[in-house]
Order: sequence, then C-alpha cells, then structure tokens
Amino acid sequence: MSHSHRSLLAQAKEDLATARRRDPAARTSAEVALLYPGVHAVWAYRAAHRLWNGGHRFAARALSQAARNLTGIEIHPAAKIGERFFIDHGMGVVIGETAEVGDDVLMYHGVTLGGVSMNPGKRHPTIGNNVQIGAGAKVLGPVTVEDGAKIGANAVLIKNVPQGHVAVGVPSRVRDPKVDPELMTDPTIYI
Repeated sequence: MSHSHRSLLAQAKEDLATARRRDPAARTSAEVALLYPGVHAVWAYRAAHRLWNGGHRFAARALSQAARNLTGIEIHPAAKIGERFFIDHGMGVVIGETAEVGDDVLMYHGVTLGGVSMNPGKRHPTIGNNVQIGAGAKVLGPVTVEDGAKIGANAVLIKNVPQGHVAVGVPSRVRDPKVDPELMTDPTIYI
C-alpha cells in the first residue's frame, strides 16, 4: 500500500487516467473530470486526508462531509487509500476511519468498509492491492482482504480473504476460483 506524497495535481491526473482505463464508458478526461462522482470523492478525500494529517481535523471533516453531500460517497479523511483507486458509479459508498485500501482497487456503488465495534483502535477493513469489490458488498470489521481477491456483489464479508480468492454470499464464503467451477458462471465475478 503506497501513500504517495506527490502533488494533488499529479494524483488528479493519474486518477483521470485510471478512470479512463477502468471504465469503458469514459470517453474523455474532461468528461471524467466534470461528471464522475467517484473521481470527485477521491479528489476531495485526498485534500481532506492532507488536512487531517496536518492537524486540521475539523476542516478535514467539513470537506469530507461537503463531498459526501455532493457525491453520495462518504470517505473518512483518516482512512488510508492507495494509488489508482477507482469508485465506479459510487452512490452509497462508505469508507470508515480506520479503513486501509491498497493500490489499484476497483470498487462499485453501495460498498461499505465499515466497523462492527465502537471501541477505539482498528475497527475497519484492510483491503490489499488489485482487489475488486462488487456493488453493494459490505466488508465489516478489522478483516483483511489480501492482494488480488474479489468480493462479489452484495456479499457480506466478516472474515479474512486470502490472496487471489473470491468471497460471495451472505455471510460470504471464501472460495478458491481455481477449484470452484461455480464461480466461472457467476456474472458478478470477473475472473
């Protein structure tokens, strides 16, 4: 999980390129910059995260709440999010305070990276690199989703997911796509 100290402008350009690479419907960088709420939410998060880390916590929360009101996506400014993170569609996404998201993660609308405890400390998920999280999935508690894993649409994940595995169902079951032919016909999982 990289946490770059590049300029916000450099990150914004990379975010535009990521959206164009990830979304076949994205026609131009101008279209993405003006019309993609997932990209807007990530940009606001990056600015709010810098404010948070600079000790300007109220300003960071105010910016994150304004972004939530505009985009329908709530990302706590203390969360840690890697590079080339793309939220497709985005409405209803919630990412909690102690969540960690790796590089090259693709997330669809309605996803929650939520807590199950009100105690201080690590309460939210850790998502590895190159992870895909399907629409409506709920990843709850301090679970770890390792690199290259996939979480199916509407899954409720309360257990760790090993590298390269797929989690489906409510509560989700962790399965190995190399030995589970049923996963080959699941339209919500792209293997």
